[in-house]
Amino acid sequence: MNIKRNLVVSLYLLVISFTGHAASPDLILLSKYQADMDISGWLMSEKLDGVRAYWDGQNLYSRKGNRLAAPAWFTAKLPAFELDGELWIKQGQFEKTLSIVSRDIADAGWQDISFNIFEVPNAPGGLQQRLHKFQQYLDKNDVQHVRIILQIICRNKIHLANQLKMIEAKGGEGLVLRNPDSLYETGRSPNALKVKSFDDMEAKVIGYSPGKGKYQGKVGALWVEIDAKTRFYIGSGLTDKERATPPPIGSLVTFKYQGFTGNGIPRFATFMRIRKLP
Repeated sequence: MNIKRNLVVSLYLLVISFTGHAASPDLILLSKYQADMDISGWLMSEKLDGVRAYWDGQNLYSRKGNRLAAPAWFTAKLPAFELDGELWIKQGQFEKTLSIVSRDIADAGWQDISFNIFEVPNAPGGLQQRLHKFQQYLDKNDVQHVRIILQIICRNKIHLANQLKMIEAKGGEGLVLRNPDSLYETGRSPNALKVKSFDDMEAKVIGYSPGKGKYQGKVGALWVEIDAKTRFYIGSGLTDKERATPPPIGSLVTFKYQGFTGNGIPRFATFMRIRKLP
């Protein structure tokens, strides 16, 4: 296997350019749901596996402050006030979404993307009141590719578990819980929680193991590290294409896991995607 050639190809595929850069917007960030939390009466919604986008009233930015090259028709009817949401196609299409929105010139791919709003930054009142501000705007303006993410009142933990099971059965990533009474805030918030049946984190690719059998001539597993003392292989979850053209050494990858071994190694580590956000 010509690893060097594959790495060069991968690097070319992962080069991302932007039309402008600003300071990273100060946005609300999710904390992790714990089973002992009382979330009755909170709002729950699907956690979309898209690319987060912030509309400042004039331009569309990524979470890192990169101005996204959205076509003029995509932003023409957006309001003069702020919006926070996900650029999304459908479940399981994160890589395609990222590829489209990361290009420095807008193309026809944006036709497949919708802007899914879960927050109206700096608007007054609780979450429902803030979202209602945008709903009033939509009632007067026909914007086909923009919608407010459905918020459902969570009755109890059983309701939460059933909703999570339904979303994951459709290929969804998980749920988001929001305290409906919380005023708008930024940073890591105890009033905004992510709920998943598995945990995920990032690791850096530091090498490969060769494939065997049907994977001969390809990558068998990624050799990754979380820190200098925590290194392990991730073989599950890689597609044939990803084994032929693996994530470059030095890149960050997202993987899911279920707890840790006694040595602190993530159990049942499964590759999800390259962690390369705009």
